[in-house]
Amino acid sequence: MSIKEYRTACEARGGLLRVADTPNVAFSDRVRISDSRGATRDGQVIRAAADEVLILVFEGTDDLDLDDLWIRFMDEPVEIALSPEILGREFNGLGEPRDGRPPVLSNVRRPVGGAAINPAARTYPREFIQTGISTIDGLNSLVRGQKLPIFSGSGLPHNRLAAQIVRQAKLIDEESGFSVVFAAMGVSYADARFFRDEFASSGVLRNVVMFVNLADDPPVERLTLPRTALTAAEYLAYDLDRHVLVVMTDMTYYAEALREVATAKGDVPARKGYPGYLYSDLAEIYERCGRIQQRHGSITMMPVVSMPSDDITHPIPDLTGYITEGQIVLSRELHNQGIYPPVHISPSLSRLMKDGIGKDFTRADHPRVAAQLYALYARALETRNLASIIGADELSERDRRYLAFADAFDQRFVGQGEVEDRSIDATLNLAWELMASFPRDILTRVSETDLAKYYLGND
Repeated sequence: MSIKEYRTACEARGGLLRVADTPNVAFSDRVRISDSRGATRDGQVIRAAADEVLILVFEGTDDLDLDDLWIRFMDEPVEIALSPEILGREFNGLGEPRDGRPPVLSNVRRPVGGAAINPAARTYPREFIQTGISTIDGLNSLVRGQKLPIFSGSGLPHNRLAAQIVRQAKLIDEESGFSVVFAAMGVSYADARFFRDEFASSGVLRNVVMFVNLADDPPVERLTLPRTALTAAEYLAYDLDRHVLVVMTDMTYYAEALREVATAKGDVPARKGYPGYLYSDLAEIYERCGRIQQRHGSITMMPVVSMPSDDITHPIPDLTGYITEGQIVLSRELHNQGIYPPVHISPSLSRLMKDGIGKDFTRADHPRVAAQLYALYARALETRNLASIIGADELSERDRRYLAFADAFDQRFVGQGEVEDRSIDATLNLAWELMASFPRDILTRVSETDLAKYYLGND
């Protein structure tokens, strides 16, 4: 621990503390701030110069008396202690316990900043992860090592969906451990209690490590929380050889905290006031997931991104889409119809789906069934739009069949119970039930072998 200690704080604003006359202080050094009453706060150097440094204070800078502060530079990065006992625990953004239990005692300590995965060491994401949700498993499949965000809007049930994925996510035909790292930023007390109770009542809490930042916690802590969570995920994946699913909600709150700190620092704003480095900052987080050669473990990520005013072109979902491999988009229209989960099929996409489904992963007919469902539903939506103009009574018999398919698809395939865990076989069999309302000649994207084995209709 360094003996560099100063009493030269000169400004505190927006979670940032400026300290003058601090030679030989390094960027990203951990900082301990204390006063004459013994109260302490933690921070990190985010800008270092010969004459002064800028410190990000995780607990915020409210009520700080600059003349009463001792600033000690620890000459080490912000670290967390790691051991298998972190599973079943709840921490804050700094890795400190929130569950009333003792801190983790371990000789293994890792910097929360982590390190980027060498692109040459990466291996391609493959192998299906079953979430038990038909719209994801059947049409936008998640594979090991993928980054697949959930785009949502205010008031939509993204928290319920995230909790359901944590409860149900599993690997098929895999005996190794599968763990979940859950990171919640800016959530209310009610939401935090909801997640805690859901995981405990379903019995998955023992295999989940939670990192929680409440809405009334200091916003600057949200800048560290996803990195702390990913450090824990890397330990579980690459030290303990587990497959890890990281669920983060809500990255929009993270980006807003980043904007707040950037404004206080005086950084030049870009789109909607967010800093110009928002893209690289998000990429620094998202690119810590994946698979590494010669390592059994893997990290798969499903961040939740709320879209202000339901605008998918907003900078946060827009930049997220450039970094990740697809998106699951929630629909307000389906939600208003009482359909859960309200996944909007048309804009949803999993770019790596083709590499995790099929004969060796799910079922041989899966790729063709997914393509056929997309084709039928796209035509059904066109028919639904036409019916809204000319009326359903003016439609042809075939168009009425498409219209009935769209309604059945929304109610039976998209809609499912919040505790309903569908296997991939159940999802594909349900798809064949829905497609049975069409004659064989319309089902052009499935093979004759598929039709002979699974087709349930009468020509």
